Amino acid sequence: MGIINMTPDSFSQDGCISIGGKGKGPDTAIRKALTFIRQGADIIDIGGESSRPGAKRIPLKEELARVIPVIKALAQKVDNPISVDTYKPLVARHALDAGASIVNTIMGTSPDRRLLKMVQHYEAAVILMHMRGTPRTMQNNIVYNNLITEIKDSLQKSLEICLEIGIKSDRIILDPGIGFGKTAEHNLEIINRLNEFQSLRCPLLIGTSRKSFIGKVLREDVPRQRTWGTAATVCASILKGAHILRVHDVKEMIAVARMTDAIINQSFI
Repeated sequence: MGIINMTPDSFSQDGCISIGGKGKGPDTAIRKALTFIRQGADIIDIGGESSRPGAKRIPLKEELARVIPVIKALAQKVDNPISVDTYKPLVARHALDAGASIVNTIMGTSPDRRLLKMVQHYEAAVILMHMRGTPRTMQNNIVYNNLITEIKDSLQKSLEICLEIGIKSDRIILDPGIGFGKTAEHNLEIINRLNEFQSLRCPLLIGTSRKSFIGKVLREDVPRQRTWGTAATVCASILKGAHILRVHDVKEMIAVARMTDAIINQSFI
């Protein structure tokens, strides 16, 4: 999954497309997405509101203006699934009308039932991510009694809500939420024990790309310099059972994923 951040304030610097700058905006995003697809991306994930720690909410109208033109134009050019990264039902509805087929919500363990009903109505897929609080508060007072059990239980409850609403089980993807209300140590534990989430019987998405816990381990403050660290997390996540990798550096992580798959399958065919 290649990341397209239609934001001026993504933590990942060159991972975002600043709105309003010279040569920036929808055309730049579409070119970037097409490059990702040529490099081997299966899914394009488009978001208009930053979810970095401390990020503030933006007005609905602004988020719509950022993401809908890109989704609409890209959907006319490619057959690859397009995911909209939002927790707002109205943004999700407009995105699905524009050609998106996946809703990726950071509020996956406190989901808006209106959003889930919309996913069911459109027969779309949904990614449920674990997070405590909001991006503005999630890194405050991070305490778990049993990290993996608590994340699994929260995701299980959200999964059951989706099934009750009528979303088919094969359209539900789970994300333990690396970096969202977790310490660096928590993130490492989640990756190391990712196989324990297999009991939920849903595809697992992992988003480690360039995140601060990698910087902490490597003592690297610049997100774009964390490619090799990200590669290690991608490899480890696949070995532990991840199905979808959400990344900024598609070409490099495609190589990591293909090599890891070849080792697991003992074949490169």
